[in-house]
Amino acid sequence: MEDRGGSPELFVFLASTVHDMKNSLSVLGGTLENLLGKTPQANQDASYPQLAHMLYQTRRLSDNLMQLLALYKEVGKPTYPFEPVTVPLGELVHQVASQSRVLLDAKEIRLDLDFSHELLWTLDEDLVIGVLCHAINNAVRYTRDRIRLSIAEHDGMLEFRVEDNGMGFPPSMLEAGAVVGQGVNFLTNSSGLGLFFASEVAKMHKRRQRGGSIRLENGGPLGGGCFVLTLP
Repeated sequence: MEDRGGSPELFVFLASTVHDMKNSLSVLGGTLENLLGKTPQANQDASYPQLAHMLYQTRRLSDNLMQLLALYKEVGKPTYPFEPVTVPLGELVHQVASQSRVLLDAKEIRLDLDFSHELLWTLDEDLVIGVLCHAINNAVRYTRDRIRLSIAEHDGMLEFRVEDNGMGFPPSMLEAGAVVGQGVNFLTNSSGLGLFFASEVAKMHKRRQRGGSIRLENGGPLGGGCFVLTLP
């Protein structure tokens, strides 16, 4: 994203095209959510899992396009809109769970929530919700039937954990998580774009010379993969 050589009109055209594609995918995703949400359990047929898979892929593509647009606009730079506000974490979790509910129900995946309703934190709500929803969508790929979102304060830092009960992240993803922000080639690594975006969002959050970070690990209470976002 650093090489901006070439026609400015071309960049504007590409950004506009990506935006249109994202809008179309959002409409498609909304239609799939309505179809899945209105299908009673007793009337679900062989097409239901296929619709659920289509929704998962639509969400994944929409996330990628949103992240590409943000990177095009140079997320993390002073000119990028960054609006931290003090947020009740209960409201943030409710939004994340609501955005993920239809897909998780369709895939028969349980979402466990572990956080304090009294906890408040200053952060950019839209960006953090985007990172967490993407992490949950990614966990859908690896989990067997459970995903856990937990939030806790440790030593003045807020830690978000998205965990699953699958086989854990493959070595390539753990490696990508270890080097993200240090030259990871997110164009050739299917996991790198989301990690790069999450890392940039984390680093935008600063307080008393402490910045945010992300990491990937295996283990945790569910024994599978763990995406960890830490904010000051």
